[in-house]
Amino acid sequence: MMNPHDLDWKLDALLAKTPGARHALAVSNDGLVITHSSDLSQSEAETLAAIASGIQSLARTVSTKFGDGTGSVEHSLVAVGGGLLMTVEAGEGAHLAVLAREDADPGIVGNSMSVLVDGLLAYITSPQRVPGEEGGATA
Repeated sequence: MMNPHDLDWKLDALLAKTPGARHALAVSNDGLVITHSSDLSQSEAETLAAIASGIQSLARTVSTKFGDGTGSVEHSLVAVGGGLLMTVEAGEGAHLAVLAREDADPGIVGNSMSVLVDGLLAYITSPQRVPGEEGGATA
């Protein structure tokens, strides 16, 4: 089985073929980097992962409290000065996030993300960590 960290080239390919896309990473629900494009340092990837995970968490709360109650989030889009942060679900407990220039077409970026996710579901799924189990928090 392929190691998730061996998939950074797939993220690099997404950036190369998607106009305006600048950075990409796969992130777990709890904000940990699964893999990232080669243009991001580990520190930058960790920061972006925490941000993307937080946005998805907020979106799940909106879905739970004000949507259909399921907590389901297909995608989120945050437009900021200088860019767009797009995040899509990418399997159980995982998300794909792409940071694009502000002039990028969200439809094109989103389509490229969907195609990539369809091909990577088996590799970037991140099961929920359980407190007390190996790797889980024991607070």
